[in-house]
Amino acid sequence: MATTTVNMTTTVNLTEAASLICAVPDNIFFLKGEPGIGKSAILDFLRGKLPEHIIATPIDVPNLDLGDAAMPVVDKEHMVTNYAPNARFKLTFGKPVVVMLDEFTKGAEPVKNMLHPLFEASNRRLGDVLLPPGSIVFLTGNLGSDGVGDSLKAHSKQRVSVLHVRKPNAEEWLTWAAQSNKIDPSVMAWVNAFPHCLASYLEGDQNENLYIFNPKRAGQEACVSPRTLERASNIVRERAKISSNALIAGLAGTIGESAARDMEAYIAYQDDIPAWGAMVKDPKNTRVPEDPGACSVLIYRAIAKVTADTINQFMIYLDRFEPEWQAAFAINVAKNPAKQAIAFASPAFAKWVLANEDLL
Repeated sequence: MATTTVNMTTTVNLTEAASLICAVPDNIFFLKGEPGIGKSAILDFLRGKLPEHIIATPIDVPNLDLGDAAMPVVDKEHMVTNYAPNARFKLTFGKPVVVMLDEFTKGAEPVKNMLHPLFEASNRRLGDVLLPPGSIVFLTGNLGSDGVGDSLKAHSKQRVSVLHVRKPNAEEWLTWAAQSNKIDPSVMAWVNAFPHCLASYLEGDQNENLYIFNPKRAGQEACVSPRTLERASNIVRERAKISSNALIAGLAGTIGESAARDMEAYIAYQDDIPAWGAMVKDPKNTRVPEDPGACSVLIYRAIAKVTADTINQFMIYLDRFEPEWQAAFAINVAKNPAKQAIAFASPAFAKWVLANEDLL
């Protein structure tokens, strides 16, 4: 009988964590979460919200030695030494900076001690160099239950606000993927069909889920996560250049054997999808796929491809699909910042929304 883990910790999603960092810059937030869920990608959100700040490249703390943070420089006139901070911290431009101490809890203790003055509420500094007013510092790391070697001493815990960042679910990840234009439509369609690939081991009843990271599973070399899905997409996008065996091997080393074989089978639906040009040139006669997998791949490909010049024609073609596929396109294209203006300016899209309000 499988045991059920009940996780009572209050969690936030990545957007909520980023909003807290922006709203309360005087606090040092420590973002804890499972591996590969996108904690480091929070910097992309902060770039849009903090245009006056300089966003430093993520500080990869486990790879730092003491000399990588700051070095003593001799002032021969006064016969004293000063600390010169490493250029990666961006402290010499006179503007507030955003410093992300990535994987801080895996760093060497002397390096953590060197960086610790960055945690102070006032006189936040690196060595003897003060951070510009308005600067933001935050940490990332993994959960203790992940079993990947994270530790934070008691005096450090007193200086940080811990945020437990949850893994995005399939719906949230698909919204991001549609906005980013980084993910191959076949990968998006696969996640839509197998949403449990983004479940969390913390949810309980996931012992049989072979897709996900689980610290109890000995010898697990690869798993599905937001990070690995993006890397899997890089492989899938170039599948025409490699053999089927190479495709499966590359995916297995990225998302795990079980997910790789299931995804490879799903990609085969590409062969059942008409060309984009045919859909928009002859929307009333171009063949509509019958297989649900092919329909899913087609819908997510259409979200990526649709333009102001083609959306009205595509809506004619879409009208020949089952209602759930029509709704899937409409909802996701409306959520996509790069595509929503195109959709809302389309008479055909507006007509569809008016006629199908019950599906939304």
